[in-house]
Amino acid sequence: MKKNKIFVACDSTNISKIKKIIEHTSDTKLKIGYKFGLEFLNSKNGRNFISKLKKKIIFVDLKLHDIPNTCVSTIKAIKDLRVNYLTIHISSGLQALKAAKKVSGPIRLVGVSILTSLDNKELKEIGFNKNIKRLVLHQARLAKKAKLDAIVCSAKEVQIVRKVFKKEIITPGIRFHSNNNDQKRVLTPKQALKNGAHSLVIGRNITRGNIKKNIKSLISHLSQ
Repeated sequence: MKKNKIFVACDSTNISKIKKIIEHTSDTKLKIGYKFGLEFLNSKNGRNFISKLKKKIIFVDLKLHDIPNTCVSTIKAIKDLRVNYLTIHISSGLQALKAAKKVSGPIRLVGVSILTSLDNKELKEIGFNKNIKRLVLHQARLAKKAKLDAIVCSAKEVQIVRKVFKKEIITPGIRFHSNNNDQKRVLTPKQALKNGAHSLVIGRNITRGNIKKNIKSLISHLSQ
């Protein structure tokens, strides 16, 4: 059960709520990490809270997407937080990816492919002429070339990503049931792991309602 990591998405600016999430998920049969996104990191007390977390797997989901110099400067600016994972959009380009990797040190640099909130229709609206699977495969090759430590992709693309990217594959858009909310390309935890994902990002299905009960449901689901 501890082989695969579960990153709990801490999508809130409420420190009390974040503390509750950590408290109710720490002592489980699962290997738990905590993902903090732009919402929390840009909140008044977010950065300070993360700086004080001890002995936790910390995933900072900044999704860097900028010129190489800005990506490098941002990584240097957060090194005092001693985070374990940091995301950067693969679409930032190979030069930015390589520059970021060069200064990331012990931080596991994670390349973000196509967001799970997008589908082929929306890709065309943006201006891409490749479908999602072809584009994600292309991005996985770039991530490999840049020697990134991990990649984020939909669970539906894990199998094609594995063909070219042999390191850690992290999948968001995980749902226990059929309610997709604002995501388009989703699967259940068990389906994602079966496809070859190493780590799962799960938010609302764990953090809404009774957290301990939700964790038990997840463990039960993975054990079936």
